[in-house]
Amino acid sequence: MTDSAPVVIGLDLGTTSTKAVAFTTAGEQVSSASHGYPLETPHPGYAVQDPQAILAAAYAAAAEVVRDVGVDRVAGISFSSAMHSLLGLDADYRPITPVVTWGDTRAGAQAERLRASVGGLALHRRTGTPLHPMSPLPKLVWFREQEPKLHESVAFWAGIKDFVLVRMCGALVVDHSLASASGLMDIHTLRWDDEALALAGIGPEQLPELVPTRHVLPGLTDEAAEAMGLPADTRVVVGAGDGPLANLGVGAVEPGVAACSIGTSGALRVAVDHPAVDPQGGVFCYALTEDRWVVGGAINNGGATLDWARTLVAPELGPGSERELLALAARARPGSGGLVMLPYLLSERAPHWSALPKGAYIGITRAHSREHFIRAALEGVCLQLGLVMQSMQAAGLEITQVRATGGVTKSELWRTVLAAALDMRVDFAEGQEGSGFGAALLGMEALGLIESIDIAADLIAVQDSVRPDPATAAVYRQLEPVFAELYGQLVPTFQSLRRLTPSLPVTLVDEPGDG
Repeated sequence: MTDSAPVVIGLDLGTTSTKAVAFTTAGEQVSSASHGYPLETPHPGYAVQDPQAILAAAYAAAAEVVRDVGVDRVAGISFSSAMHSLLGLDADYRPITPVVTWGDTRAGAQAERLRASVGGLALHRRTGTPLHPMSPLPKLVWFREQEPKLHESVAFWAGIKDFVLVRMCGALVVDHSLASASGLMDIHTLRWDDEALALAGIGPEQLPELVPTRHVLPGLTDEAAEAMGLPADTRVVVGAGDGPLANLGVGAVEPGVAACSIGTSGALRVAVDHPAVDPQGGVFCYALTEDRWVVGGAINNGGATLDWARTLVAPELGPGSERELLALAARARPGSGGLVMLPYLLSERAPHWSALPKGAYIGITRAHSREHFIRAALEGVCLQLGLVMQSMQAAGLEITQVRATGGVTKSELWRTVLAAALDMRVDFAEGQEGSGFGAALLGMEALGLIESIDIAADLIAVQDSVRPDPATAAVYRQLEPVFAELYGQLVPTFQSLRRLTPSLPVTLVDEPGDG
C-alpha cells in the first residue's frame, strides 16, 4: 500500500475521549489521535458532559490526523458514537442541557415504572432498547416529570453525534443505529414510535431526521472545514453506534459469530439479518445497517470488578498490578471453593436491565482466602456474560463462534475462564481500533471504496484460540443455575437496601468514635 493510498477517518465519539483513526481500504491503520474530556458527576446518579468540549475534541483529533496523513489522501470521515446519549437544543441547535450519558442513572425510577407497566415488555421488543436508565426514553420521562419547564423549552432532543454532525455538516440527522438505541424508534418500521413519543412528551418534529447508517452528507460547514483543515466538499458518512461497529471492527459480521469485549465493562453481541428480541426482554437489538442488526447485551462490571477487588483484598499491590493480582486468583481452583460473586458494583444491565442490584459475595466461609475472593470476582464477570449468551440463544440465535477483544483478554486466566464460562471456543482477534475501524469500514462501503463490509472478517486476523477446559466448564455448568437464580432471590433485599441507603452514608468519619 503506497503512501498516497486514500484513507477514511473513523471518528469515534467515546465516553472519555474522541479518537480519530485513518485506515486504508486494506485495513492498514496509518494515523490516529485522541483528545479527552471530563465526565462530570455534579449530583448522585448524574453523569454528564459538555457538548462543546466533545465537539472541540472531535475537531482537534480529526485535524491532527489530517495533518499527519495529508489532506489529499482523505476520502471522507465516518462516525462512531457512544450510545444512549441525550441533550436538549434550542431552535438554533445550541445546547441548553449538558450531554446526559449512558452512565447517568437519575431516571432509575422512571425506567423501573416503564419496565413494570403492562406494555413495558412490548415496548422493549418493539424499540429494541431495554427500559433501563441508560436509555434516552426514561431520561426524557425524567425531564418531563422533574424539570417540566426545561422539558418544554427544548426545541430539539438529540444525541451527541447528532449535535456534532449539525455543527460539522449543517444537518440535524440521526442514524438508524443510534435511534434504535434510544427507545424511541420502532425497529421493525424504522419510524419513530408513537407510544414512546407520547410517554416522553415530545413530537417527531422535535427529533432529528432518521437516516440510514450509510447516509452520506455532501460537505462541511465553514467552521468545520477550517477547524479540521479539510475542503468544504469533504464527504461525511453518518455512521452508527459504537456497539454494532465494534462487531464490524473485529470481523464479527456473519450470522453465528459473536463479538465479546471486556474492558472496564463488557458486552456480547452477534450480527443478524433481521431485528429480534427474546421473549423475556433480556437482550437489546440495535441496527448496524438496514439489513444487518446486532443483538446482545452489555454488562456494567468487567475489568473494573477486579480492580475493586484488588483495593479490597490486595491493596499492597497498587494500581497497574494486574499480573500479580491474577497470579493470586490462579491459585484458587475453578469455582472458588463455592464462593460466588454477583459483580454488580455499578448495578447491572443485561440480562436484567435494572439499576436495582448491588454486588454480593455468597457462600463466604473461614476457609476462603483472598485468592478465592479475587477469582470469584473474575468468574462472576464471565458467568454474567454467560447469562447474556443464554438470553441471546433464547431470542432464537445460534452462536457458533466468539471473537473476543479488550484489555483484560490479554491475560491467560481471563481467556481460560471466559472460554469455560461460555463453554465455547473463543478466538482472540488481532488488535484493531474496534468501533473506529468499524466506522471507517462502513464509510468505505458508503463511499464506494469497497464492495461490502463483509471483507471485515478477512481483514481481522485471529491471534489465538482458546478451547474450554472440559473439567472447568463442567464446574461452571453446575454453578450457572445457582448464579442465575441469586438475582431473583435477592431482589427483595436489594429493594430494602435501596430504601435504607439514604440514611446510611458510605463516607468515612474523620475521627472514629464509639458509634
